[in-house]
Amino acid sequence: MDVLVKVFANLRQICGGVTVEVKPDGDRVIDVLDKMIEMFPNLQKEIFTTENELLSFVHVYINGRNIIHLDNLQTKVEDTDQFALFPPVAGG
Repeated sequence: MDVLVKVFANLRQICGGVTVEVKPDGDRVIDVLDKMIEMFPNLQKEIFTTENELLSFVHVYINGRNIIHLDNLQTKVEDTDQFALFPPVAGG
């Protein structure tokens, strides 16, 4: 399965573009994110705590729905899903 992940803000610099094609080892959000960290190690500190939980202001959307309203990191992902990863963003 290939998942196309759309990344935003500073994650674009880390991942080298607006979208990343990921071949996860499983079919859950955590599998996609783990594979992305394997591909881009600097991503780890941008999206996860030291306990491997999403940072509080990092958001993952599957087909426009925030995973916190689904099964969080255990949410199932299909190759046709729209996967979006938003880092913490500050404004002012």
